[in-house]
Amino acid sequence: MDKKLFGTDGVRGRANVWPITPEAVMQLGRAAGRHFVRGGQSRTVVIGKDTRLSGYMVESALVAGFTSAGMSVVLTGPLPTPAIGMLTRSLRADLGVMISASHNPHHDNGIKFFGPDGYKLSDEGEAAIEAAMGRTGDLAEPALIGHVKRIDGAGERYMEFVKHAFPRGLRLDGLRVVVDAAHGAAHRVGPDLIWELGAEVIRVGTEPNGTNINAGCGSTAPGACIDAVLAHGADLGISLDGDADRVHLIDEKGRLVDGDQLMCVIAERAHAQGKLAHDTLVATVMSNSGLERHLAGRGIGVITTKVGDRHVVERMRQTGCTVGGEQSGHIILSEFSTTGDGLVAALQALAAIREADRPASEVLSRFAPLPQITRNVPIERGAAPLDRPAVIDVIDRMTRRLGGAGRLMVRPSGTEPLVRIMAEGEDPDLLAAIADEVSHVLRGDVPPPHPAAFATAPARPPLARSA
Repeated sequence: MDKKLFGTDGVRGRANVWPITPEAVMQLGRAAGRHFVRGGQSRTVVIGKDTRLSGYMVESALVAGFTSAGMSVVLTGPLPTPAIGMLTRSLRADLGVMISASHNPHHDNGIKFFGPDGYKLSDEGEAAIEAAMGRTGDLAEPALIGHVKRIDGAGERYMEFVKHAFPRGLRLDGLRVVVDAAHGAAHRVGPDLIWELGAEVIRVGTEPNGTNINAGCGSTAPGACIDAVLAHGADLGISLDGDADRVHLIDEKGRLVDGDQLMCVIAERAHAQGKLAHDTLVATVMSNSGLERHLAGRGIGVITTKVGDRHVVERMRQTGCTVGGEQSGHIILSEFSTTGDGLVAALQALAAIREADRPASEVLSRFAPLPQITRNVPIERGAAPLDRPAVIDVIDRMTRRLGGAGRLMVRPSGTEPLVRIMAEGEDPDLLAAIADEVSHVLRGDVPPPHPAAFATAPARPPLARSA
């Protein structure tokens, strides 16, 4: 389906630049309101946000759009994205909206929609809203303009909800845990939740000022959390992103635990308890092949999808699988949540550590990943560099160079103006050379040929991936 406004995770862009301008956002809210207000019935939308300065502007514009269409609004203030999915369902609302650009810098912002079931809105729903953007008229009569109220205690509701993902009777007493909230949506609920479960908490990234979200902290910059773990002798570090729907962990030795390792821990634990539906994990094509090899040896299958947590959720709902996620740290546990939830995922790791009574480094390092090399190449917004003949050619040549000894993926980011390159295989030097060669061509550079990129790849069995 061809959508111009919505990307892989809602609407996203630079604040105060189309489509994240007051005028465009108000039209978007009004279009969504029209889509959900039918037959004169009263409808309600829940709106949350992270800590970006532009969130006030976007929130006000959305409120104007929704209320002008006759939809009433409930405001929560800063809360994690999964909290809005939960509250939309809990409050019996017709729609949920999260104002956030997730892991992006403060100058970006975005809008994510949730349906009444707490799941992100379907492609069809987003397309219907986008189609209504240009319409005029259909404004509510003065007496039918929507009401607006702010809900008290939304953070506490969410914290109690998340606690249900932690085994009853288990506590974290005696553990020292660093919580890095990226100066974002979980800056209060994240540390408070872990403290209420008994841990000593060291707070990092919990002083938002509107422009420091994700700045040198959080899951995309885990150095701050690593430093705090080592400096305080902590047992674990929890590094969230700006809207807390993804997480990376840090073990007591300061080593990063990515989404693949965390999914492996969760899937194995659920399998051992007889709770892993269909004995299968849902991951994306970006997950390391070592994950699939490791789980296959333990009787656990892996289904792969396109990149994006919404694709993981869609496949989970189609197959009835209950555990899924991405290497980036989006972990979806449908027993507890309708979308990625960094705190719910972190509690699964803490439960595994507590149950094993062993250090995080022993519990959370489950498999040896194959070497992966990644590159991010900036592009102009709206550009289509993968259609250029030179880019098509270099991708084809470098794929043939890898042969059956690895795989190459080149894709546009759905959330930022970037092309993401990932090369995986047995030979790190070859992978780096291939990733650099593709990067140079994407940038329009004309580098001298890198010898390793043109070496003959050794014959090895292909890296099979499930469909």
